[in-house]
Amino acid sequence: MADLGMPTLIEIPEIEDCAALCAGLGLQFVELNMNMPQYQTHSLHAQQLAALSEQYGIYYTIHLDENLNVSDFNPHVAEAWMETVRETVRIAKQLHIPVLNMHLSQGVYFTLPDERVYLFDEYSEQYLQSLLDFREECGRQIGSSPIRICVENSSGYTAFQRQALALLLESPVFALTFDIGHNHCVGGGDETVILQHTDRLCHFHFHDALGQKDHLPLGTGEIDLSKYLRLADQTGSRVVLETKTVSGLRESVDWMRRRI
Repeated sequence: MADLGMPTLIEIPEIEDCAALCAGLGLQFVELNMNMPQYQTHSLHAQQLAALSEQYGIYYTIHLDENLNVSDFNPHVAEAWMETVRETVRIAKQLHIPVLNMHLSQGVYFTLPDERVYLFDEYSEQYLQSLLDFREECGRQIGSSPIRICVENSSGYTAFQRQALALLLESPVFALTFDIGHNHCVGGGDETVILQHTDRLCHFHFHDALGQKDHLPLGTGEIDLSKYLRLADQTGSRVVLETKTVSGLRESVDWMRRRI
């Protein structure tokens, strides 16, 4: 089984406390969530993080801000997001961080009387060009480093997102994160897309779900967890036990220990 990790939790705002919990639970890494103010690029202190990594015997992955949108039609906004990614790559190189996790933005949509029109679909040429530019810039920034930017499924891939994903995966810099709870909550539709690219799958967000209720501790929902554990093992993927509370994390670790 590949390495197991935990997310940064709202209950534990200090990174040292997260590192201590990670080590205490026998996990290997902490996924720093850049939605939180303390994990913005200007707040991340590489020397402190490196010291904690050595002290507790853990390492880090990074979850890029879920609002990340390098395809924003406002070029100033898109460039601000691109610069955020550049800064994150620089930090990842310093700390030997192997994975940056990102969502593909669906952008804005217009609700018409009988349909929902996504602007990225309506202006698909501009949208896909922006992602091609993003792909090439990430390739330049990452260079020969083993860092991978893993695209996570979130609320069901649209047709234009499937095009975008295929475009990004043409670069070896990009790979896939499989969030099994998100997939369950959209009726399993993301799985079909991901299984077409299992050779690019290297990261999992692992949590249970019951109907539309997501991020449950392992073993408390209805997902066939053993099936996805086998897939993670076959692909050598890291696994983040992505529950949102300390108690849920402990429960998930206990579940994993009983099965590994």
